[in-house]
Amino acid sequence: MLKKVIAVSAATLMIAAPAAAQDLTGTLAKIKETGTIALGHRDSSLPFSYYDDKQQVVGYAIDLCLNIADAVKKHLGMDELKIEMVPETPATRIPLLANGTIDLECGSTTNNEERQTQVGFTMTHYVVSPRYVSKAVNNLKTLEDLKGKTIVSTAGTTPLKLITELNAEQNLGINILSAKDHAEAFLMVETDRAVAFFMDDILLYSLAANSKDPSAYVITEDAYGIEPYGIMLRRDDPDFKAVVDAAMTEYYTSGAIKATYDKWFLQPIPPRGVNLNVPMSAAFAAVVAKPTDSPNPDDYR
Repeated sequence: MLKKVIAVSAATLMIAAPAAAQDLTGTLAKIKETGTIALGHRDSSLPFSYYDDKQQVVGYAIDLCLNIADAVKKHLGMDELKIEMVPETPATRIPLLANGTIDLECGSTTNNEERQTQVGFTMTHYVVSPRYVSKAVNNLKTLEDLKGKTIVSTAGTTPLKLITELNAEQNLGINILSAKDHAEAFLMVETDRAVAFFMDDILLYSLAANSKDPSAYVITEDAYGIEPYGIMLRRDDPDFKAVVDAAMTEYYTSGAIKATYDKWFLQPIPPRGVNLNVPMSAAFAAVVAKPTDSPNPDDYR
C-alpha cells in the first residue's frame, strides 16, 4: 500500500491549550507517541479526495483534514507533526479506521446511523442526493427506464445499498454490478458495460465534467434521498472527537470554509482545470451556520 508523508502547513487556528502527555488517551495518545497522523484518502473521489495530474493527493476533504491535523498539532503542543497519506477505497475505509491504520478518513463518506454503530463522524462537510448518470443518447430519466438493464454502483457505498433495495421493492429486474471505485464505475458507462452509474450527485457531476465528452452524459433530475457527508474517526474516542469537532466548527464559523468551498466547487480544479460550478446548497449553508454531525437526513431537508 502506497503511503506518502507530507508536513503540516502552518495555521493560526487555536483550539485548546497543549495537552499533558499523561492526560492523553486513544487517538491523541497514538499521534503524540508516533509524531504522525494517518489520513485515509481516495484516488478518484473528485473533488473531495483524489490524485491530481502530478500524483499528489488533493481535494476539498483533504484540505479540511489538513486543517484538523494542524489543530491536533497545536492541541498536543507539538513542534512538528507528520502526515501519513494512506490510500483506501469505499470497501476498506471502515476496516482501516477500526484497526488503527488511519486516524481520519478524508473522502466522500455518508454519515448514517448504521455506520455510526462502527465509526464516528465529525461535522458534516457536504450534503448530497443519490442520482444516476447515463449517456444522453440512451434517453434514460427515471428508475422505470432502467428496468431489465445493467447498471453499476461502487462497492461499499450507500447508493449501492439504496439502488439494491429500490430494485427489489419496485421489482425492476435491474442487473446491478459493483465497481471497486468511482472511476471504474464511470468507465463502465463510458464503455457501455453498464447503461447507468448510480451514485451521489456531486461525484457524478465531477466525473462527467472531467470526461472526454461531458455533453455526452446526463444526470437525472430525480433525486433519491438526501445524505450528509462526514469525515470519519474512531468511535468511543471523545477526547479526539472534541478536538476535531472544535477545529471544524471554528473553520465554519470563522468563514474560512467559504474560500475552501469556492476553491473546489466554483473555480477550475486539477487535473483538467474544469470548474464544477456548484454553488453551496441551502442545506450545507445551514450546516456552516450551525455545525452538526447528525446522521439524520431529515435534519438537512
